[in-house]
Amino acid sequence: MMLIKQFPDISLADTLFVFALEAEAGEVFSEVRTVFTGIGKVNAAIALTRAIQQQRPKLIVNLGSAGSQRHGKGEVVCCTRFVQRDMDVTPLGFARYETPLSNIPVLLEHGQAIPGLPVEICGSGDSFEVNHGDAPYDVVDMEAYVFALIAREEGIPFVCLKYISDDAGSDAAGDWAVQVHLAAEAFKRVLFTQVG
Repeated sequence: MMLIKQFPDISLADTLFVFALEAEAGEVFSEVRTVFTGIGKVNAAIALTRAIQQQRPKLIVNLGSAGSQRHGKGEVVCCTRFVQRDMDVTPLGFARYETPLSNIPVLLEHGQAIPGLPVEICGSGDSFEVNHGDAPYDVVDMEAYVFALIAREEGIPFVCLKYISDDAGSDAAGDWAVQVHLAAEAFKRVLFTQVG
C-alpha cells in the first residue's frame, strides 16, 4: 500500500491530488483521486471548489509545474506562502498584490513543508511570466494561490509541490513543453512510500 510519507495517518483515498493539466500527472497518479482544473485562477477556483463539495478530502496536494530563476530545471520545491502576482490596485491606494476590501493578506500562508525540499514563496497569476525581476516570490505558476486560499478557507491541510520546468525567462515556453512530462516521476519520488 502506498502512503504519503509526511501524512501516514491520511489514506490516499482521503487525499485529493490537484493538477492544472493531465500532462503534469502522467500515468503515475492514475490510481488516486485527482482533479484537473485547467489553466488559470478562475478555472482552478471552480474545479477545486466542486471537487471539495463532492469528495470532502482530508488532505489537498497540489502538484504542478512552475518557473523559477532561483532553482534549476527538474528540481522540486515546496511552497507554503503565496502571492497573487497579478493583483495590482495601486492606483486606488492599495499595496501591490493586495486584494482590496478583503481580509486576505498580501502574503497568504497555508501549507505543510516537506522535509528535505526547499520552501519557497509562489507567485500565481493569469499570465505565463517570463520576467519577474525582483518580485517577492521565488516560483511562478498560474493556480497555486487559489488552491491554498480555498484549502485554508475550508480548513483542509494543504501541500504544494512545484516541479521547476523553466527559468521564467525568454526560453520558458520551450523549456516548459519539454520538462512538464517529467514532473510526475519527480513527485512520486518525493511523496510516496511503500508500507505493508
